[in-house]
Amino acid sequence: MKKITVLGPAYPYRGGLASIMEILARTFTERGAEVDIKTFTVQYPEFLFPGKSQYSDSQPPRDLNITRCVNTVNPFNWIRVGRMIARERPDVVLMKYWTPFMGPCFGTIARIARRNRHTKVLVQIDNVVPHEHHFTDTLFTRYFLRSVDGFVYMSRQVGEELTQFGNRRPALFSPHPLFVNFGSKAPKEDACRELNLDPNVSYALFFGIIRDYKGLDILLDAWKYLKDRGQTAGRKLIIAGEFYYNKGKYLDQIKANGLVDDIVLHDYFIKDDDVRYFFSAADVLIQPYRSATQSGVTQIAYHFEVPMIVTDVGGLAEIVPNDVVGYVTDTSVENVADAIVRFYENGNAERFVRNMKHEKERFSWDAMADRLTELYQMTCKA
Repeated sequence: MKKITVLGPAYPYRGGLASIMEILARTFTERGAEVDIKTFTVQYPEFLFPGKSQYSDSQPPRDLNITRCVNTVNPFNWIRVGRMIARERPDVVLMKYWTPFMGPCFGTIARIARRNRHTKVLVQIDNVVPHEHHFTDTLFTRYFLRSVDGFVYMSRQVGEELTQFGNRRPALFSPHPLFVNFGSKAPKEDACRELNLDPNVSYALFFGIIRDYKGLDILLDAWKYLKDRGQTAGRKLIIAGEFYYNKGKYLDQIKANGLVDDIVLHDYFIKDDDVRYFFSAADVLIQPYRSATQSGVTQIAYHFEVPMIVTDVGGLAEIVPNDVVGYVTDTSVENVADAIVRFYENGNAERFVRNMKHEKERFSWDAMADRLTELYQMTCKA
């Protein structure tokens, strides 16, 4: 692959998806490819976006060729962008697919771009079946899947979902790589000073955009379960991330559970430059998800070598082997609470951190690039 167009989120848009596409672009550039990124003029209409802002307040990356040209709600734009890519004749259009909302836009661009009989459309696919459902999901997803030459999926569950949707195109597994854009771990004392925390307290961390499927309510009930039994002394729970829905429900639950003094709440989108402080202050990351495919947050924890407690849903247990880098439990309040107790009382934290140094070697960006290159070669032979 000598010429690649990356199509999807990138600066000035914020968040993990944009980071992934930018890191992929850098990875292929370092391998000698000519890479450009085409991102959005409109990603989501403001009335459909549940957060406060879609945009990054960081400085634009100077090492990337980013063009804002894709309007996800304008079909005439899809045709225009598809024709532009077809004329430019990249070897590959590399897309990120995470929500059926993007299906009509991406599917139309892909179909038109491929008409030049040279360009292949490859997709790093996060979800086939979304966590939060809408009646158009199946229609939009099928339209998109049929426009693609090949897929890289990041959890076995997504691979199975592709099969269930009747996919016959090449598809390869490659786990979610580590995020490498958040800097290095800070001493706990420095991190606590930045976050105005007491360094003598032990902190568990719930991190990331807060949506109902991520099970924050389970964790709040688990923390109450432990507090009622006198098992939270000297410990607090950091909740760091923007509420996309139902903020009032969770605040009411914190009060009803008597946890106001146990919770350190940072209810806003965490900037890239600040992520390291949260993971440097925390002893353990807790992900009590009700559903999942894979999670970028686990890869942040790997990067900072913070042990994890996750629920056995989707692909989380593939990434977090039980009793190796943390604990895998079910979604019951009692068992999540038990995992927290085991982490703090069994003295396994140092062992988990040692194991993480080895485990994270399998989550490299070069490995992802290798799989995408292999996928391209497969599509050329098909």
